[in-house]
Amino acid sequence: MIELRHIGFSYGKTRILSDVSLEARAGECVAILGNNGAGKSTLITCINRIRQPEKGEILVDGRPVRRMGRRELAQNVAYVAQKNELSQTTVLDCVLLGRRPYMKWGISSEDLEKCLAMLRRVGMERFQLRNLSEMSGGELQKVMLARALVQEPKVLLLDEPTSSLDPKNQYEMMALVRELAHERHITVLVVIHDLNLAMRYCDRFFFLKDGKGYCYGDSQVVTSQVIQDVYGICGHVAEIDGKKIVVIGSV
Repeated sequence: MIELRHIGFSYGKTRILSDVSLEARAGECVAILGNNGAGKSTLITCINRIRQPEKGEILVDGRPVRRMGRRELAQNVAYVAQKNELSQTTVLDCVLLGRRPYMKWGISSEDLEKCLAMLRRVGMERFQLRNLSEMSGGELQKVMLARALVQEPKVLLLDEPTSSLDPKNQYEMMALVRELAHERHITVLVVIHDLNLAMRYCDRFFFLKDGKGYCYGDSQVVTSQVIQDVYGICGHVAEIDGKKIVVIGSV
């Protein structure tokens, strides 16, 4: 599980996050929601110490992240950025990078087996020798997800993993993330803009507004009033075939 206690962060004199707290259990997929500039991406990069919070504490299974060395941190927390730099490397070599926190003298047969197994799990094994530059957006996101998962993390951070994908790949990606989170008991925090994708595939919902936590809970917290307050737009929550959806109306 992960716990954030009163996190604060600023860029210079500009306050980005103020007194942000949340707790998520193993196996949960938590949507991080809010307008652009609300502090969503900053929040998750504070968790893996890309950025250092000025205030507060972050704990994974009760252990403070700030006390972890880089290797231990990588064994506990994995991160998939919104945009990934393409390089002249193969899919398999890219995924093998996820095993670096466990390597001592080189790549072991166990490392290789785990990478191949994960590529099979995300449906990318047949592309293992293909260059990353030859991959589509959806394929590349699955490769990056596989690389993060072979770190065997307790917490997986995803920054807008569906932003550049077509609807089919968006739903495939989020379905895969939820399935793996539940199956491997990984706590997933996912920054996402599409409320309906979040409603369909996430277990809990954390809304940020102006750098502060606005509300947090299961699907019951996603209401017309919250949508109005957080996004400044009219939205109606309806149910179709047993699933909740958000219908956006006029301002």
